[in-house]
Amino acid sequence: MSMILFVAMRAIERRGFLKRTLTGAAGVLGFPTIVPSTVLGANGATPPSERITIGCIGAGRMGSGHVRDCASREDVRVLAVCDAQESRRQRAKQAVDAKYSDSGCAAYNDFRELLSRDDIDAVVIATGERWHPLIGIEAARRGKHIYCEKPMAVTAAEAKALRAAVQRSGVVFQFGTQQRSSHYFRFGCELVRNGRIGQLRKIAIASTGGPYTPLPPEQPAPVPAGFDYDLWLGPSPWAPYSDLRVSLHWLNIHDYGLGHVAGSWGIHDVDIAQWVNQSEYTTPIGVEATGELYTDIRDTAAVYDIEYEYANGVRVNMADLVTARKKYPQFRQGGMASVFFGDAGWVYVSREGNRTYPESLMRTVIGPNEDRVIFSNDHKRNFLDAIRTGKPTISPVEVAACDEFICQMGHIAIERKRKLSWDPAREMFTGDEEANRMLSRALRSPWRL
Repeated sequence: MSMILFVAMRAIERRGFLKRTLTGAAGVLGFPTIVPSTVLGANGATPPSERITIGCIGAGRMGSGHVRDCASREDVRVLAVCDAQESRRQRAKQAVDAKYSDSGCAAYNDFRELLSRDDIDAVVIATGERWHPLIGIEAARRGKHIYCEKPMAVTAAEAKALRAAVQRSGVVFQFGTQQRSSHYFRFGCELVRNGRIGQLRKIAIASTGGPYTPLPPEQPAPVPAGFDYDLWLGPSPWAPYSDLRVSLHWLNIHDYGLGHVAGSWGIHDVDIAQWVNQSEYTTPIGVEATGELYTDIRDTAAVYDIEYEYANGVRVNMADLVTARKKYPQFRQGGMASVFFGDAGWVYVSREGNRTYPESLMRTVIGPNEDRVIFSNDHKRNFLDAIRTGKPTISPVEVAACDEFICQMGHIAIERKRKLSWDPAREMFTGDEEANRMLSRALRSPWRL
């Protein structure tokens, strides 16, 4: 039996059992077979047997928002939350229990306990990215559908392993690049794809980062009560606990992430560049970059200017916001954004809106027979609908892996300080073994892919 069929049958059997229990238990006990209308799905309510059951892994800055979002959806039931910090998982549990007016949400320290439950259909992974591939691989192995926050991994090898696990299992995968579910980005993408700016020539990205103030020296300290620090470190090298290390500065420590180039923002706009360029299932053929790494506990790029070259001739220039504003006047007002340059104009897009040249492009109506992308105004809804219908998600695992490779290429080019050639078919650098060694890393025991 295929894994896809097995997963579907298990869900059907579980829901069928719940339906039989609801209608049959009352008769067995001698009570009238009357149940509340909401249980049976009357008045538009989703009956419990048809709700998608979810476990939320990671309850920090991003994860807590996912917990609240999932618990607020009428066709979802959050059965469990998980976090290595007791205070966070308890807050998450309390939020879920308050929403449902019961105490049924389980709280776990170890994600493996949550994944071992047969009654959970899907997971939302919102831990640090060092954990994304390991948790995702185990979730796929157990037939759980996956909503995975970005970025996908710390190395290209880990991203490949997660992609392979999802493809083998056939579970639904949604990457957390939610800009695809925004009208502004969809409109900008469709303008370009339908030739409204002529031939696409270049994409410029202004992302986070820039000149910085060094942090004070790290001060090792005792691990706080209720915090499983060893589990927090996971597959990354052991290091003494400090408040500085476990603060949001971990985003810019390469043991845990790729910093501005991927983790804090960059991969969002890399993903949109791929979408606009219709190259989302492949990668550039070359990269060159300059940059300045942090020199304190952080060791990723603070200042950077990366140029990617594609086989179709399009070039993508990704830089920190300060550098990008010096190069492109379109970025001198506003925050992180992208500009798509063509022979006949340009399109600016950010989370705040669009600008175009000529301005008349803003009044463009994309016709029903023109090139249209998947419609989504709600990234989580798109994920849930894909689980129910089997239709593709707007941010599938193959696209996520390519996004990840591109960010890895940029980071490695900064460190190597020279132009690098990339083979999209083999997914590795050409003629640079040292750069290729940087595409993977050893994992701290007992963790392995």
